[in-house]
Amino acid sequence: MAYILDVTGFILKGSIITFKLYLVTAVFSVILGVFFAIGKVTGLKFLGRVLDIYTWVFRGTPLLLQLFFSYYGLPVIGIVLQPFTAAALTFILNYAAYLTEIFRAGIESINKGQYEAARVLGMNYTQTMRRVILPQTIKRVLPATSNEAINLVKDSALVAAIGLGDLLRAAKVIVTRDFNITPFIIAAVFYLIISSIIVTVFRRLEKKYSVYE
Repeated sequence: MAYILDVTGFILKGSIITFKLYLVTAVFSVILGVFFAIGKVTGLKFLGRVLDIYTWVFRGTPLLLQLFFSYYGLPVIGIVLQPFTAAALTFILNYAAYLTEIFRAGIESINKGQYEAARVLGMNYTQTMRRVILPQTIKRVLPATSNEAINLVKDSALVAAIGLGDLLRAAKVIVTRDFNITPFIIAAVFYLIISSIIVTVFRRLEKKYSVYE
């Protein structure tokens, strides 16, 4: 029992990086995803084309490759980032690309009559999006967004590739030292707990926004 407690404490210290990366990525990727999705549906051809290229690149290449590019590739052109900064920037841009397409599809799924009704009520485009379209969109994109939120927990383990001491790397260090698989089991339990919490949160959000059905 003492060994399990010691291992759990060490892994918890490593999980700090995982939690920080998750929080930063979740907040900023959602914000960027919403703005980029709106940018895609505004009808501005140049903006839409730029965003198409952005989502194509970040959705079409491996996250690990993007991480290597940020940390090992950018220094070649004189841009040196700290490991956490490189990881956060990469994860934000990668997940924002996926969320952009999810939110875009959600916005475009709203009946065009909603826009016309809002216009009749005297709302401008910004008011229409904020009061009418986005609340309905949130309900429709929650399941897909939930999947991305769970994937983010698992993808965070990739930061070990650039030397960050995350949850999984902490477990691996102990396994290598003690030749005991218990740390991996404990790490798996942590990942399952985090994923379960995320699922619970999104289920409650779905109930909250069911009023827009």
